[in-house]
Amino acid sequence: MFNDIGALELVTLVVLAVLVFGPDKLPKVIQDVSRFIRKVREFSDNAKHDIRSELGPEFKDFEFEDLNPKAFIRKQLTENEDLKEIRSSFDLKKEINEVADAVNGKEPGDSVPAGVGGTPGGATPDLLKKRETPDRRERPPFDSDAT
Repeated sequence: MFNDIGALELVTLVVLAVLVFGPDKLPKVIQDVSRFIRKVREFSDNAKHDIRSELGPEFKDFEFEDLNPKAFIRKQLTENEDLKEIRSSFDLKKEINEVADAVNGKEPGDSVPAGVGGTPGGATPDLLKKRETPDRRERPPFDSDAT
């Protein structure tokens, strides 16, 4: 639960607790907090048990952590054999290089890796060219939406 708390944070919390509650009330506060945490855990475990019993025997191996979308997707990607086969046959870097070559007008067998160099003929794309600076006396165009 508190795996990411370092030693300095723990010492700071202890000193802060002693200052707020005082050394004579601190043991009672710690007991009350630990009792509260125990009751919350017990309530949570009972609720999980009730939900599993209501769902029936086909959901006996149901884990509540699977309700987290990230955990669910990660589990499906690692356990599903069809997805493993698709993922192993799909080379993302190769696909990106082919798309980049098609956009730049290169043949797929060129030796220059994608993202290096410019367009064919050595010219840089218009998006990468430096814009000419307007004359200092000239006002920039007014954009009513920007104000």
